[in-house]
Amino acid sequence: MGIAWVFPGQGSQSLGMAKGVMELPGAKERFAAASELLGRDLLAICNGEAQGELVDLNDTRNTQPALFVVETLLVDALRAQGRQAQLVAGHSLGELVALYAAGVFDAYTGLRLIHSRSTLMASAGGGAMTAVIGFDRGELEALVAANDEVVIANDNSSGQVVLSGSPAAVAAVSGALRCKRALPLAVSGAFHSPFMAEAAAAFAAELAAVSFADAAIPLLSNSDPSPETKGEALKQRLCQQMTSGVRWRETMDQLTQAAIDTAVEIGPGSVLSGLIKRSCQGVGTAQISTSADLGL
Repeated sequence: MGIAWVFPGQGSQSLGMAKGVMELPGAKERFAAASELLGRDLLAICNGEAQGELVDLNDTRNTQPALFVVETLLVDALRAQGRQAQLVAGHSLGELVALYAAGVFDAYTGLRLIHSRSTLMASAGGGAMTAVIGFDRGELEALVAANDEVVIANDNSSGQVVLSGSPAAVAAVSGALRCKRALPLAVSGAFHSPFMAEAAAAFAAELAAVSFADAAIPLLSNSDPSPETKGEALKQRLCQQMTSGVRWRETMDQLTQAAIDTAVEIGPGSVLSGLIKRSCQGVGTAQISTSADLGL
């Protein structure tokens, strides 16, 4: 039986999500390490108990490290139970969890990268993102091609994408597109677009100093969803991620081609499970978001 582990990104967070993992070994220590790195109490932020500045869990500078800590703790617990996957993949920041799950770097290295990534992304403001659902892909691609200030940031499925770019361009394309729904997202910038070029260059400079081991499990990257295990190739793909789109529709196609029977979503929520259910015939799904889901 082929099993894939998939890791969600921003949008899956919720207040109280840390409570379900605090019984896991190393949980207090990992939250403490993250809090020291960030300079604020990440566990209190997850629980909605923090006071002062920068305490909103939905601020990307908190969301990304919080999800990384929760998801990596669940990975550690799965490993301790002797469970393993044949493929791993993550959506946006979830790709860094996938890299950790594949043994490419350790937890503290991942935390440092997430801290840098989230800070850089938060500073690259001025853009907008809108999710569009139920559309004709040919019409969408034509509208995007005609406007050089908007791109498809998240190609989530055949019927769901997220547009990213300048506020005016995103509004123009989503307004002209015949679709069931167009939902502006509460984000601070045009993530996964060329508008992230300066932030991506700074992140790439930091990545250059980090050693990536070869992956123990083939990984499907956002910028190139073909199975890869070579550390340097995975690093290069991650360098491209901030300015290129999340090719999740193609990632799901790879699950089918790899004869995956079950995709296990590791982390809060069930967003990726829902996409897989609707897109991958014959691929079952499961969710592991707390220690209770592990039988603990």
